[in-house]
Amino acid sequence: MLSSFTIPRLLQWLAGAAVACFTILMGTKVWPYLSFEPGINFLTTKSEVTNSRGLFRLGFYVHITSSMWVLAAGLAQFFPRLFQGRTALHRNLGKLYVFSVLALAAPSGLILASFANGGLVAKVGFTLQCLVWWLGTWQAYRLARQRRWEQHTEWMIRSFAVTLAAMSLRTESYVLFYVFGTKPIETYLTVTWLSWTGNLVLAEVVIQAGAARRLLRSFHAAPATR
Repeated sequence: MLSSFTIPRLLQWLAGAAVACFTILMGTKVWPYLSFEPGINFLTTKSEVTNSRGLFRLGFYVHITSSMWVLAAGLAQFFPRLFQGRTALHRNLGKLYVFSVLALAAPSGLILASFANGGLVAKVGFTLQCLVWWLGTWQAYRLARQRRWEQHTEWMIRSFAVTLAAMSLRTESYVLFYVFGTKPIETYLTVTWLSWTGNLVLAEVVIQAGAARRLLRSFHAAPATR
């Protein structure tokens, strides 16, 4: 049994455990916001005028709630064993992920990008992140409709890499500030770009290493029903 637990699979499960823990942690962070009070954590960094804007509040609450199930639904797609005999579950979770990114999380992220602190550098960084996220997810969906499964899987990896920018942003902020001693504004402006561009670079590395092909083999190896 241990011999079949290869290094790539071990790394896959370790990364999955980290993302699952982050998703749970984010759930505990999101919960207080559901009181819809303006003086909570992130909202205190915004001006009273911004907090009173209906568009900002709509974008904020849609983004923080939809991003939770985007993380959960997206993560599950990379563990084919969860779908043994449950092909329909994989398909439905994939549809939930795609719909949530295209209709909710990415558009609401664009709204928040227009209100980002840090000036033009931050606004452009977050805006491009949301556009790349939307386009990458749409491409993954389009390829699935065409039944081009390997390319679909590659684009799902890229899409989920951008989804994980929320996790990378917090990790990189901690490392830059506490390990490298960067100033708060330098840290913030750096991670607005590094959090998603760095993830896309890592995504290309794992794609070139054959991650998409391994995932497809795992799906085909799993007994499917309906």
